Amino acid sequence: MPDDGVSTRSVWVLVCEDDDVLGEQVATGLRDAGFTVDLTRNLADACRYCGTHPYDCLVVDRGLPDGDGLDLVRQQRRSGYRTPALIITARDSPMDRSEGFAGGADDYLAKPFSLGELAARVRALCAPRPAPQLPVVTVGDLVVDRLRRRVQRGGILLTMSAREYCALELLLAHVGKPVTYTEFADYCGEKPSQATIDDVVSRVDRKLGTPQLIHTTGAGYLLRFGR
Repeated sequence: MPDDGVSTRSVWVLVCEDDDVLGEQVATGLRDAGFTVDLTRNLADACRYCGTHPYDCLVVDRGLPDGDGLDLVRQQRRSGYRTPALIITARDSPMDRSEGFAGGADDYLAKPFSLGELAARVRALCAPRPAPQLPVVTVGDLVVDRLRRRVQRGGILLTMSAREYCALELLLAHVGKPVTYTEFADYCGEKPSQATIDDVVSRVDRKLGTPQLIHTTGAGYLLRFGR
């Protein structure tokens, strides 16, 4: 396996494919390539899984028994998640591809395909890349002006201390993914204690109001919109 900077053992992939044989083949192929894989066979289960697990990549068929798999990607994008999404489908016309990318897909693979190519594409989607440093970041109804360090939610300006803003900025850079206490300490630079981090994040959570955006993970916190 090429050394491309991705430790596949730590990459968690959700596969949603209603064909029993192909679904098992895809899941097995990705596991053999070193990925951790959950397999679902309908849109409802895939949505439920995404609501409780911080996946690193989505591999989704479009023609599911209860809807279009692209709707899962659309839902993720509306909720602020940027989890890479790969569409696998027999619907491969230029119009279908355009619709897929417009719906938030990052890659599109037509059936039939080789499992080796699929694993390579998933690996490429999950490769680490610098996060864009946008001057203004908008996720859901949360707006953060990085230049002025101004935070608004629902159009209301929120006042935050330097520590509170630092914690929010780190959570915002990892929307939908857990941030550990160690990562908080390293990012803030002062090596605060776990109790201090708990206190700071708790204050940020209260200031952001409802519905709640910050959730505990046991080893830290995550910022999540929607389900």
